[in-house]
Amino acid sequence: MFHTYLVTGASGFLGRAVLAELKKKGVPIRALVMENDPLAAGLPEGVSVFYGDVCDDASLERFFSGADNGTCVIHCAGIVSVASRPGERIYQVNVGGTNNILRHCERARVGKLVYVSSVHAIPEKPKGTEITEDAVFSPDAVRGDYAKSKAIATALVFEAAGRGLNASVVFPSGIIGPGDVGKGSITNMLLSFLAGKLPVAVKGGYDFVDVRDVAAGIVACAEQGQQGHGYILSGEYAAIRDILNAAKDALGLKRAVSYLPICFAKMVAPFYERKSLRKKQTLYFTPYAIAVLDSNGRFDRSAAAAAFGYSPRSLQNSVRDTVIWLKKTGRS
Repeated sequence: MFHTYLVTGASGFLGRAVLAELKKKGVPIRALVMENDPLAAGLPEGVSVFYGDVCDDASLERFFSGADNGTCVIHCAGIVSVASRPGERIYQVNVGGTNNILRHCERARVGKLVYVSSVHAIPEKPKGTEITEDAVFSPDAVRGDYAKSKAIATALVFEAAGRGLNASVVFPSGIIGPGDVGKGSITNMLLSFLAGKLPVAVKGGYDFVDVRDVAAGIVACAEQGQQGHGYILSGEYAAIRDILNAAKDALGLKRAVSYLPICFAKMVAPFYERKSLRKKQTLYFTPYAIAVLDSNGRFDRSAAAAAFGYSPRSLQNSVRDTVIWLKKTGRS
């Protein structure tokens, strides 16, 4: 359908999975990565690498050179943070960077834009109610700077679609799966568990989806998603206990883990976040992260299923593939 694909955030966990999915099509792919990004060397052969930043107009000029209505842009770039105070950079990249991408897409009159938002941009509904894409996107309707930045950016994309840009939005839930070299929170937890260094975890859970299914959904949305429509790309709700039990089953492990009540985790999280910041450690046990595990994690993915046949694999299979990948690559 498109003669060229442009992918931002191409060296990230999801970006690399999108490149792998696009490679199956045998079409030219341009990948935008940050200067001096150590993960750029691991991108697939045949992908044209452009060094730049979504916040830098000159690098976007080069990236979009020659783009036209046969070009599809997949905008994955963004900052994900569970920090209580992530700083202004999250808005500069997630909002300002998206605005820059929109401007270049409209100027080049590209054939399609798929923007990767997040389910966190969708206002939460009461527990027991499924969350859908039918929502008003406003920073005032969500909590946390990450969610607020994605809500603002999502609204900008829908406004551009209203002006005539063929743009669709996808809303992935918590992305997990093999290939997470950047070590997100679930991967970090699994690494600690596999090393026998996770005596305690938190009760609660969320909806988790395999990165490969999200990537396939994005590429399908590029071809079949409707202009001005959004699509939730979710997996299945799972408690943290379910994820660790799936890891145990996959590798035949017998390890005991105690589970902290959410109310206790909420009290401890602020102290742990401050400790992690002092030691310059990756943040994953923060008030925002705990709030997510206590939130409504039930999402309706029927719009994506109807529009382009979206059907994710089971959590059990995803966790199995992840821990096997961690063992095989020597990361555990």
